[in-house]
Amino acid sequence: MTERPAPQRRLLLATRARHKVAELRELLDLPDVTLLTPDEVGIDGEPIEDAATFEGNAEIKARYYAAHSGLPTLADDSGLEVDALDGRPGVYTRRYAGEDPTDLENNAKLLDELQGVPAERRSARYQCVLAYVDPSSADVTVFRAGAFEGRIASAPRGHGGFGYDPVFEPESEPPGARTVGQMSASEKHALSHRGKAARSMAEYLRGEGW
Repeated sequence: MTERPAPQRRLLLATRARHKVAELRELLDLPDVTLLTPDEVGIDGEPIEDAATFEGNAEIKARYYAAHSGLPTLADDSGLEVDALDGRPGVYTRRYAGEDPTDLENNAKLLDELQGVPAERRSARYQCVLAYVDPSSADVTVFRAGAFEGRIASAPRGHGGFGYDPVFEPESEPPGARTVGQMSASEKHALSHRGKAARSMAEYLRGEGW
C-alpha cells in the first residue's frame, strides 16, 4: 500500500503588512509549512494593540488571530527605539507621524526631532518580538526576540527595505556610511532584529515537529 503524505501544516501570520509577510516567509524557512495571512483565512477584524510593550502587543495579536482562525498563529510586533528621544517612537513606531502615515512622513518627523543632534548621540535600535500561540494549548505563549543596534542617519539614503530603513545606519557601519535602505535583502536579514527573532522561532517550531 502506498503511504499517503502527511498533510502540510498551516501557520497563520498575524499581519496584513505585505513587507512583514514577505520577510517572515523568507526568514522562517519552513518549506513544509503553509504560511497564511488573515485575509487568506477570511478574518476581517483587527485587535486593539494597547499594550505598553512589543511583547504585550505581539501576544495580543497572536491570541486574537488564533482565536478567530483556530490555527497556530505567529505574530510580530516590532519598532524603533531612539536613545536621544527617550526610547521613542517605540510601540508607536508605525503611527509616529499620525494615525495612518506613510514611511516618508514617519522618517521626516523622526529626522526633524533629531535636528542638530550629533552622530554620537543618535544611537538607536530596532526591536522585534515574535509571539506564537497554538489554540490546542492556548494558555501558553512562546516568545522569541531580536535587536538590531545602530544610529539614525542625518538624511535618508537608499530605497531598499521599508519603514525607517533609509534612515537607520547599522552599528557595523561608520557614521555617514550605508543605511539599511542601501543594503541587499540578504545583508539586512543577516543583521536584522526580525532575522534574529525569526531564526530563533523557526528553531523552536522545528523542535516541535513543524
